[in-house]
Amino acid sequence: MQSIDDKVIAKINKAKRGSLFFTEDFLSFGSAKAVAKALERMVEKEEVFRVARGIYARLEKDPILGLLKPSTEAIAEAISKRDKARIAPTGILALNALGLSTQVPMNVVYLTDGAARKIDLGKRKILFKKSAPKNLSAIGKISSLVIQALKEIGKDNCTENEIQIILKQLGKEEPYRLEHDIKLAPEWIRIIMRQALNTNKNG
Repeated sequence: MQSIDDKVIAKINKAKRGSLFFTEDFLSFGSAKAVAKALERMVEKEEVFRVARGIYARLEKDPILGLLKPSTEAIAEAISKRDKARIAPTGILALNALGLSTQVPMNVVYLTDGAARKIDLGKRKILFKKSAPKNLSAIGKISSLVIQALKEIGKDNCTENEIQIILKQLGKEEPYRLEHDIKLAPEWIRIIMRQALNTNKNG
């Protein structure tokens, strides 16, 4: 009969490299305690990598860089999928994604309609902040980032250069998503986003 360890490792090895797992993904094989123990043994043997408490990964392999740890974005996406919750990157994370900042935040903050929590990744942390559904209703990935990035910059601090970068990024957004998301933004942000919409329509 296959042991819990064998079943867990078989499931992990079937998944593609870069896949993330949660302890509860293996509960059909045994109790939470037995699964946690099996995963612990695999971490010691370096068959699986422990990302954070209760989160594990089958690491990607790069021919030059070797094993690659999952990005904070991949971890946040996996948690949102598991919790069936929506998330939106905020602050420096949104600025960084749009090319408005080269600063890489140690602590990344996401708004969520799921549970508020903190995921400790050692030196880095992912914070999920509970937010009103309106703040998570954007349907465009770029337009959602733009709303959060502009809120971070602030109404009177936005430079012409930053606006140009934002308009260029919004040019990649699908017009129907942009139209939907403009309605969710504060008026001063709507003015900037409308410029992109006009350009998209005329372009």
